[in-house]
Amino acid sequence: MFYVHLLLLLAVIFVGIRYGGIAFGLLGGLGVSVLAFFFGVTPGTPPVSVMLIIMAVVAASATLEATGGLNLLVKYAERLLRKHPSQIVFLGPLCTYSLTVLVGTGHSVYPLLPVIYDVAYKKGIRPERPMAMATVASQMGITASPIAAAAAVVMATAVDNHLDIGLVDVLKVTIPATLCGILIACTWSLKRGKDLDKDTEFQERCQDEEFRNSLVDSSPSVSAEEDSAADKKARVGLSIFVLGILSVVFVAMFNKSLGLLPDGVKMSVAIEFLMLSVGAIILMSTKIEPKKIVTTNVFIAGMTAVIIIFGIAWMSNTIINYNKPYLIELVSDIVHSHPWTFAIAMFAASVFLKSQAAVLTIMLPLAFSLGIPAPVIIGVIPACYAYFFFPFYPSDLAAITFDRSGTTRIGKYVLNHSFIMPGFIGVVSATTIGYFISITVN
Repeated sequence: MFYVHLLLLLAVIFVGIRYGGIAFGLLGGLGVSVLAFFFGVTPGTPPVSVMLIIMAVVAASATLEATGGLNLLVKYAERLLRKHPSQIVFLGPLCTYSLTVLVGTGHSVYPLLPVIYDVAYKKGIRPERPMAMATVASQMGITASPIAAAAAVVMATAVDNHLDIGLVDVLKVTIPATLCGILIACTWSLKRGKDLDKDTEFQERCQDEEFRNSLVDSSPSVSAEEDSAADKKARVGLSIFVLGILSVVFVAMFNKSLGLLPDGVKMSVAIEFLMLSVGAIILMSTKIEPKKIVTTNVFIAGMTAVIIIFGIAWMSNTIINYNKPYLIELVSDIVHSHPWTFAIAMFAASVFLKSQAAVLTIMLPLAFSLGIPAPVIIGVIPACYAYFFFPFYPSDLAAITFDRSGTTRIGKYVLNHSFIMPGFIGVVSATTIGYFISITVN
């Protein structure tokens, strides 16, 4: 029956891809209904703890965006990029990566994409080089963020399996691994494609006056505006948010030695009430209207992710729990001999699931059931990002749209697009480096 259930799951995923967004979650719930009523399968446990963490982090990040703090971050990043335009292939992706690490979501990349394009084009650098890497880097930053759901999923799942894996155990591997992966992919991107002055296809399109006029943005630069744009409210919100993140890291590092949390309180739960507290303090300090929070881009994207994880992860968990004895028998020999192969399984799952938290929620319980050592699991966490494989993720589509030169694009055969090579190089490098770091230090 496992293969019948797997076909049902694949059908749900492919239909979800067709509709996109929240459809994954809704169709996952439909899949659970089919499994329960038609196959007599007892539904598994919904990933409630993961959903609560995401909701808490999204609430705080959305409150920051409502104050203008996120725009302030983008303004600082733009100043850096325009000050060093020749380094845009490295600095652009590093800025998007840093934004994700700071706010816990890759959707923070959108305001920076037009800036990266503008800086690259005006410097005569092929925009595809930093643009494609910028979106890849923004997603690779998720597993390196102390407030993103990915690290919390690892901790929560470890606790459920009676293992002691802390936030610091994860970040001391994922941060250097993903940074190295990004730098390696950026180095490769330096010479990708032809320079614009040697690209015959681009030069032919420049013969069209309308196309030529569209290449340069005539709107005023954010960095050229007066400091009044970064008002006191945004600065206060950003300061509180950064202090909140530092408090999360501090508690994670010193809870055991200082006894900061009451006995029995998990770090994953601490992230929930700490991030809600951060949002509350920002709200009261800046006196923003609560209704502005729920209309922010971060809130909408974050709540969509919650529904996606709710449905698709619940359905996957139901199938895995029901077929666990068969699955363990099927793959145990391979995994025990070569535990690193679990990275390939996570990568394959992420090709279709557009959420790293969803991939980890689904795959980690299986990994612990198979007895894969914790250092190996932590080391291969970067492999949970592979949805660059199909170029239909919102940030990828945004990069294509913002690159008015047309160099960042989807190829004739779909898979020969701008993101696939930077994605493979970045993720494979990060996973390999993370694996060796983890088995060395853990």
